[in-house]
Amino acid sequence: MQEYYFYLRLTYEQCLAYYEGDIESIQVVEDGGKSIRFPAAHIRRFVSSIGVNGRFRLQLDDSNRFIALEKVT
Repeated sequence: MQEYYFYLRLTYEQCLAYYEGDIESIQVVEDGGKSIRFPAAHIRRFVSSIGVNGRFRLQLDDSNRFIALEKVT
């Protein structure tokens, strides 16, 4: 299993495109500098009236398949 930590900050307006399905994936740079892309559907539960803001942990299996995304702060 692999874990990646990153900060994500999106305004509510920026989230609308993800939430409505117009954009299918999100690309972030994790703490070690590696670019990671994952399906935007995984952030939907974190969208609030101000958007998404916080530090997250992404867990992938050994085949780079999604396991979990959780907010850590």
